[in-house]
Amino acid sequence: MGPSRIAFLEAELTDPWVALEPGADPAERVRLMRRAYEAFTEAGTVPRPVRGVVAESWRRSARAGVVPDGTARVELTDGELGSYRAEHPLARVMPLFRELMGTFAADGEHLLAVCDAQGRLLWVEGHPGTRRQAGRMNFVPGARWSEAAVGTNAPGTAVAVDRPVQVFAAEHFIRRVQPWTCAAAPVHDPRTGRVLGAVDITGGDGLAHPHSLAFVQAVARAAEAHLALLAPPQALADSLELTALGRDEAQLVADGRKIRLSRRHSEILVLLARHPEGLTGDELQCALYEDESVTPVTLRAELARLRRILGAGLLDSRPYRLTRPVESDVAVLERRLGSGAVTAAAAVYAGPLLPGSTAPAVTRLRRRLADGLRTAIIARRDPDLLADWARAPWGEDDLDVWRALSALRPAAAVHARVAELESAQAAPAGWARSPREGRTRPRSR
Repeated sequence: MGPSRIAFLEAELTDPWVALEPGADPAERVRLMRRAYEAFTEAGTVPRPVRGVVAESWRRSARAGVVPDGTARVELTDGELGSYRAEHPLARVMPLFRELMGTFAADGEHLLAVCDAQGRLLWVEGHPGTRRQAGRMNFVPGARWSEAAVGTNAPGTAVAVDRPVQVFAAEHFIRRVQPWTCAAAPVHDPRTGRVLGAVDITGGDGLAHPHSLAFVQAVARAAEAHLALLAPPQALADSLELTALGRDEAQLVADGRKIRLSRRHSEILVLLARHPEGLTGDELQCALYEDESVTPVTLRAELARLRRILGAGLLDSRPYRLTRPVESDVAVLERRLGSGAVTAAAAVYAGPLLPGSTAPAVTRLRRRLADGLRTAIIARRDPDLLADWARAPWGEDDLDVWRALSALRPAAAVHARVAELESAQAAPAGWARSPREGRTRPRSR
């Protein structure tokens, strides 16, 4: 293929999220992408004209230790899948997905698939023959299709980058998936904006068209609108939802309002949410302040400001308590860990609790949550869970996790990272390593 033809193909792809625009030759694009893919797997370089979204996804996939000849693992078995699916928010819009996409999938010999925020397939429906073919590569309910598990693919990449994306043929990272084309769009919680998962259409080359991406994006937006309508107004008025994991400033959803809290107010609400019976002023002061010279007046001023921000009737005193029940991501994490649902616990963990907080009670809780989940993930010996933790900012220097991952997924990149961390462990005597943060730092004098 001459340079002029390559330039023409690049010019055609005016939308970087669309794999194949009208007028392009699918067979020629397949040949071009196969050569580019083999060049990447052999030399680690991404030749043109690979789309930027695909190039970045290939790099993330390689860093996660995904191998081109790998396959998806079934992570949720029948019993666990059924209960997890029943309580998942996207279960409420499955009838809508079927209504909007079911006939299109069946008539076009495609599949409708829905995954959660960790890329686990919850539903795979559509043409029976296509389902049988997809089953040979474990594109089945309960299988993990995140980028960290199987590399570039539409549902996993859509969740990873939080936007609609189309993946065509050899743009897939796993070779056995390369005969397929898919388009997926993330679906968000209409109240909090949190990614709930993605809706996907999977089939043959006929889906390599901008219309399929626009279609699945429209379905995702319709699902978000439907979720907003399904929540009864009274339930919205009565509920408080607190999100504090992975955030320095927590978010509270109250009366349909999203309230971004200051760090101190975030600490107060985290503690009050864990103590619905309430806390006295002395108990709150000990929980919040390392400095014993801080006076009760300072705390009362903070609580007065918080009461004005929350609005009338939400914060009571003597003892200080919230007047409505609060559902927090911290409580969800604790419940799932307590029941042994490690995969579900990892799904809700967006990062350390209020990572910038130095409040004594928050610091203790943060360590307990992180250590509990980390220990459970190592004990579970699930390479995908280990890879997710190791690639996250809070786990990238966690030697124990990398060693556990190396034993289960002995890729060259994983072994190299273990060696790098072991070398860092042998730092000079004037340096100490924090086991939780996983970073070397000067020892205090």
